[in-house]
Order: sequence, then C-alpha cells, then structure tokens
Amino acid sequence: MSIRLMLAAGFLAASTCLAAAQGTPPAASPETPMPATQANGDMKEWQVAKTAKVALPQAISTAEMQGEEKGGRAIDADFEKADGKDPAHYSVKVVYPSGKLVEYGINADTGALYKTENQPIERYFTFLKPANFNEAKTSLKDALVIAEQKAGGGKAYEASVSKDGKAVQYAIKIAGADKETSVTVGPDGKVVD
Repeated sequence: MSIRLMLAAGFLAASTCLAAAQGTPPAASPETPMPATQANGDMKEWQVAKTAKVALPQAISTAEMQGEEKGGRAIDADFEKADGKDPAHYSVKVVYPSGKLVEYGINADTGALYKTENQPIERYFTFLKPANFNEAKTSLKDALVIAEQKAGGGKAYEASVSKDGKAVQYAIKIAGADKETSVTVGPDGKVVD
C-alpha cells in the first residue's frame, strides 16, 4: 500500500513539474487564491466583471486623478478580461479641457494604474468636443450610479458615450446576478428609454 502511495505522490510531483515547465499556471490553493478575474477564461465578460475587486467608479476616479493637466473627465470605460499580456483591467478614456484624450489601464484586482496611452480625440469622437462633456450636468461616475439603480442592482462594468443633439449621453452595461442589462443616461441624469 505504501508503494502505491509513494508512486502516486511521485506521479503528482512529476506532473506538477511538467506543467510548470510548459508554462501552465499553478492551481490556486487556499493559501494563495488566484484572482477571480484571471481564473474565469470561459466566462463572458460581464460574468468576470462581477468578480473584479475594484468597481468601475473607483477605476474612473483613479484615471481622472492621473495626468499633468487638471480637470479631466472620464468619457468612456470598459472592463477587459485578462489575456496573455494584460491583467483584467478597466480601460478608461479621460478627456482634458485642452482636448487631449488619454486612455488609462486600471488593474481590476488591485486598482493600480498599469498603462497610459495618449489617443487622438478625433479617432474616437469626431462628433463630440471636450466642451460637450464639460456642459453635461451628469458625469460618467454619476451616470453609473443612476444606471445601477435603474437596473435594480448589479455592477456597472462598461460605459460608452454618444451624442444626442448637442448633448452627451452614456450607454452603460450592468452585470447582474444572472444577466447583463443596458441602461442609457442623459446629460441631465435622466434615464433615456
């Protein structure tokens, strides 16, 4: 019996070493759990977003505090699942009064800034100007709260901006318990049907 046990232990050790040599990530143990946002490769984005330790409003706040220029407002935010080169993160675009657009990558498990990339605003928002965002009474963070309430709970994980006439409106996706919900919020904070 002890020979079988020793053989089983030896086989387990050999397979673990082989997996490590091939680059297979180790299984999570109770002492060192794998971040939930990295352990769910087959899940849909909204399902993984629910497990993020950092909420979208917190990621937006972190992004808005970055940069040399003050007064930046987040105008677009997306949750992105982990892949081979990037951790699970929020990609948050911030526009500054000067018209500069910067995309910040905020780690969804730690809340830390891990990437910054300048973007040409024309590439994303040919129909919107920085002034449109400054004129909106409702910020993206406020729109997230409104959308989560309208959805009856859940966690906002994606927000994009569009133009309705001369004003901005926010399209927000909410990860609920068993489905995703989309809510659109106007510049005045009212839900658009």
